[in-house]
Amino acid sequence: MTAADLARVRDWMTGLQSRIVAALEAVDGGRFGTDSWLREAEFGGVSRVLEGGAAIERGAVLFSDVAVAQMPPSASARRPELAGRSARAMGVSLVIHPRNPYAPTVHLNVRFFLAGPSNLGNDDCWWFGGGMDLTPVYPFEEDVIAFHRHCKQALEPFGDQWHPRFKRWCDEYFFLPHRNEARGVGGLFFDDLGEPGFETSFAMTQAVGEAFVPAYVPILARRKDHHWGERERAFQLLRRGRYVEFNLLYDRGTVFGLKSGGRAESSLCSMPAEAHWRYDWHPEPGSPEARLYSDFLPARDWV
Repeated sequence: MTAADLARVRDWMTGLQSRIVAALEAVDGGRFGTDSWLREAEFGGVSRVLEGGAAIERGAVLFSDVAVAQMPPSASARRPELAGRSARAMGVSLVIHPRNPYAPTVHLNVRFFLAGPSNLGNDDCWWFGGGMDLTPVYPFEEDVIAFHRHCKQALEPFGDQWHPRFKRWCDEYFFLPHRNEARGVGGLFFDDLGEPGFETSFAMTQAVGEAFVPAYVPILARRKDHHWGERERAFQLLRRGRYVEFNLLYDRGTVFGLKSGGRAESSLCSMPAEAHWRYDWHPEPGSPEARLYSDFLPARDWV
């Protein structure tokens, strides 16, 4: 691992952030604000946020590059041999909450993690992680299939083994055990990616990140003007409550950002502008709301 390698990862991530923002602005017509912040002289990030847009009620496309003197327990829980090490983490993370209930929420994250030497003199340890997943309220099967097809195509050049593995990982990760239901219809999720070597691991992460615009932006463009009313809005807000539950209870990125001394505004701007909770609510049998639970949230092969 060299300084040049770190620079390449950082340059690609900042470029990806800019390309995604430009594509989303073209659909919404609004402009993302820019909030640059520094934690130390050379570390910090750029938060690009749009609130109250024509198509995007709240959207955040974030880049961060942070260093910590000692990894928090949440980051080393699965790798106890890294406890106590210094670390550097950089990544692009986004969540888009559309205004229209027929346009799905979406999440993307691509990240690179470098754990520095311990007091015992062990070598640096690095890995990539990331993925993207779709969270519809009123799903269209063609949209879900198209999204998953782009996920699969991004990984095909690297071998047939990766997509089934990362798709299954996504289904298992984006799940609310206290509700016994999936957050959405899945996509890709991976972590601790280093076994193929730096160049291949970096290329795979790039392929996933660059697949986001063609996978999601056409869906947003198709659904942003679909007719909706109070019923659809009420269900959208209820489903957003589930999204909040997952992010605060289980999402590793949110927990790491808050427990590592990261910037709270950046860690929490993935939350929707509005969300609702209703006591012991269940959808009416045979309704469009029930179809989400019966036909889309259970894990299945979409392509």
